[in-house]
Amino acid sequence: AGNPNCGKTTLFNELTGSNGYVGNWPGVTVEKKQATWRVDKNVTFVDLPGIYSLSPYSPEETVSRDYIVNERPDAIINLLDVTNLERNLYLTTQVLEAGRPVVVGLNMIDLLKERGDVIDTKVLSEKLGVPVIEVSALHNTNVTELVKAAIEAGKKDVPAQGPKCFSPEVETALTKIAGLIADVAPAALSRWYSIKVFERDASADKSAQLEEIISAVEKSRDDDAESIITSDRYEWIATVMAAAVKKAPKKLTRSEKIDRIVTNRILGLPIFIAVMTLVYFLAISTVGT
Repeated sequence: AGNPNCGKTTLFNELTGSNGYVGNWPGVTVEKKQATWRVDKNVTFVDLPGIYSLSPYSPEETVSRDYIVNERPDAIINLLDVTNLERNLYLTTQVLEAGRPVVVGLNMIDLLKERGDVIDTKVLSEKLGVPVIEVSALHNTNVTELVKAAIEAGKKDVPAQGPKCFSPEVETALTKIAGLIADVAPAALSRWYSIKVFERDASADKSAQLEEIISAVEKSRDDDAESIITSDRYEWIATVMAAAVKKAPKKLTRSEKIDRIVTNRILGLPIFIAVMTLVYFLAISTVGT
């Protein structure tokens, strides 16, 4: 699972030789890819559609969410484009709440190194609570290690817990909701359904009590429940980025270097006069004649 253009198809083809089954998900014109691992035919990969979240805003998101939550795969490889890590981590926070073992693959790590940025995978792994492995699907770097980590996670069958990425007020509300829906929500999906009920993306009995909890937070934060969850996710992601990512000093482009000189407060005007004098000279005394 991963965002569009994060390298999922490249990874899928590298692992399977792209000789898998390709069709459509039942009732939806969204492509379904499934194939076995070239190294071990007992391992089957399902390439979910590229999505930005597990909220049902598009057929692709609906398909991915239904597969993860209802089909209960043995393990999820969440592939991230490290050159757009902050955006990619939004989906990761949701995948970690879906009650399945998860391994995170940081793809395009070669491009990140070219840029000079550094990601502390140990810190990122601690923050997410799951194994994090640097890979390059294009250059087949650490791909086997990623799959072996996913197989190991699947055999252990220890679901990812999902990070506590919301404000204390929201976390308290989620705990109350989890208590109210405990008799209908599977234990592994308690947090998932609590968040969905809070977002009003799922319904349950005791709706009056649930609505009272949700409305109290909305009133306190002066915002709707779904926006509160989204905002808290991004605030938490910002803290993760600050702790785990070290940006390289920004390098000036050639154009920016030129601009620093020709638009300089002191040098700009003399350069302008010199250029105009040169243009006048060329036009009148040389080429212009």
